[in-house]
Amino acid sequence: MKLEVDRVSKHFGATAALDGLSLHLGEARVLVLIGPSGGGKSTLLRVLGGLEVPDAGSVQVNDHRLSADPAFLQAYRRRNGFLFQQFNLFPHLDARRNITLPLEKVHGHDPTAARELADQALGRFGLLEHAAKLPAQLSGGQQQRAGIARAFAFSPEILFLDEPTSALDPEMTAEVLELIQELAEAGQDIILSTHEMGFAKAVADQVAFVAAGKIEECQPPGRLFASPDSPACQRFLSRVMRY
Repeated sequence: MKLEVDRVSKHFGATAALDGLSLHLGEARVLVLIGPSGGGKSTLLRVLGGLEVPDAGSVQVNDHRLSADPAFLQAYRRRNGFLFQQFNLFPHLDARRNITLPLEKVHGHDPTAARELADQALGRFGLLEHAAKLPAQLSGGQQQRAGIARAFAFSPEILFLDEPTSALDPEMTAEVLELIQELAEAGQDIILSTHEMGFAKAVADQVAFVAAGKIEECQPPGRLFASPDSPACQRFLSRVMRY
């Protein structure tokens, strides 16, 4: 996975979510974004995933230069998988149909092929026996795994995960983090944001510290967590890793 992000800005009203942010990443399997809430991690994920168009600057992902052209963005989004802070499962559809519907409508699979792919994903993530259950009948961890299964079912180029454990209790958090680590070890390219520093250390190739709409530094986890360069990252880690 290669990223070239050059002086990207994104405003929402008077708020600068991204403020001239740059990132140059030659090769990585898993990029983890850390930093304070409101620092720009979610907006950066959405820009890299083609869900938000920056106001200024340029973005290249795996040599694809992102543009504001709707046809390009639609094709680009179809190649990637997304899971954001809310599970966003369709509440009136069972777990299997939550996966087969986008496979049919977005990716053009016939119902038989879509069901086969859905059952493969559900089986991989330990959910096949729950395939006929509605989201309300699933635990929080099961709902999150179903969301990851939906994002993963069509073999995405990159999997984008925005704080995938933010709404989970500690046991469910461990369950989902183990699943994401398994995907990374199997070769899936992933960009994710998290507040779980131990997980970031274990799974990332590169860790980027995002604050005030900028990337203060991006380093391999061993170096960043042991000896961060920027004072802002030093202060952040001293607080979040105190206990």
